[in-house]
Amino acid sequence: MERLLGVALLLGPALYAGVWAWLRGGISSPNETSPPSSLSKKEGGLAFSSTLELKASPPSLLERGLGGEANAEGYPLFSVLIAARDEAAALPHLLQALRNQSLPPRSFEVLIADDHSADGTAALVRAATKSAPFALRLIALSPGHTGKKAALTAAEAQARAPWVVCTDADCRPGPGWLRAYADLLRAQPALHFVSGPVRLTPGGAWFDGLLGLEFAGLGGVGAGCIGRGRPTMCNGANLAFRRSTFRVVGGYLDNQGIASGDDEFLLHKMHQRHPAGIRFLAAPEAVVDTPAPATLRALLRQRVRWASKYPHYRTAAPRQLALLVLGTNLSLAAGLGLALVRPALWPWVGAAWALKLSADAWLLWPFLTLLKRRRWLAWLLPLQLLYAPYALAVGLAARRGRYAWKGRQVR
Repeated sequence: MERLLGVALLLGPALYAGVWAWLRGGISSPNETSPPSSLSKKEGGLAFSSTLELKASPPSLLERGLGGEANAEGYPLFSVLIAARDEAAALPHLLQALRNQSLPPRSFEVLIADDHSADGTAALVRAATKSAPFALRLIALSPGHTGKKAALTAAEAQARAPWVVCTDADCRPGPGWLRAYADLLRAQPALHFVSGPVRLTPGGAWFDGLLGLEFAGLGGVGAGCIGRGRPTMCNGANLAFRRSTFRVVGGYLDNQGIASGDDEFLLHKMHQRHPAGIRFLAAPEAVVDTPAPATLRALLRQRVRWASKYPHYRTAAPRQLALLVLGTNLSLAAGLGLALVRPALWPWVGAAWALKLSADAWLLWPFLTLLKRRRWLAWLLPLQLLYAPYALAVGLAARRGRYAWKGRQVR
């Protein structure tokens, strides 16, 4: 009897390990997706050596509204879209990060959609337009239109470039962020959607390491699924899409009433229309930093918001992945319980746990290398021990269908 139970306890982790090994092959190395830029650092420096020089430069292609596909150097033009609600404290840091981009400022514009902020966000953006080295515009949402999807839709409608790059107001992209996207799109011009890596920065909580590893796990799985042609997840803090394709698939119209999912619903729809046109940008220069939740309550609110979109998925891959992860973790928890009353099962339970943890480490290693956070792997066992009650709490809260976000009650 113990042998049969032991084999049954191994089935879930064995399947999990097989899928994770397969996904690891879908995580591209930086060399596969990000060819070296043909513009030297010297050329980039000459393009924007000072703010005064930039302000005296001729109007950019975007400012002239030519709507071309690329600038004189052959790089695609970008519209950077940012949805903001009460982000006056965070936006100066993001705007500085955009000023530091190695891609010439005349190659991109920035549109900040103000979602009825009450903290001076709009005034801050208006002031920044006077000195920004790139084209910067404020988009104010009209009364009755609220939420991130409405903000992004309003900004996209006024964008001038053929490609949109999205990030969040509290994020920090590195200097090579837009250049990494430009290099990829110049090398692979037939793409329609690109997902980029996101890394958590410490929020001051005792569980920062746990959060960083869990978040990296989501990113690694998402990257692997995209690489294997079975997209499941991405992060709206770092992605790009072709505007013409966005409009062809209907943008956010069919999920406008769902507060979350501006990123993944769009990913799924674009993949359905262009299966070969989706990529993950596995380049260190493309990493965007986002702050970790500072409290347990903030963490749970964020995860409940994410989980609220799961019932609305229309593709099979995300559901299959969720069932695999849930089943494997339930199997591990059940194994511990059974071993307490049937000690002969301990070797089987130990093997199941070792198999699952090894699969996680195998998948996470290249992604943590990309993020330059290999040290987070030390949190793997504590995360596994805490994952079952954590996932249960998030799942139960998500079933209620209500949560607070950005000062609003969302259903």
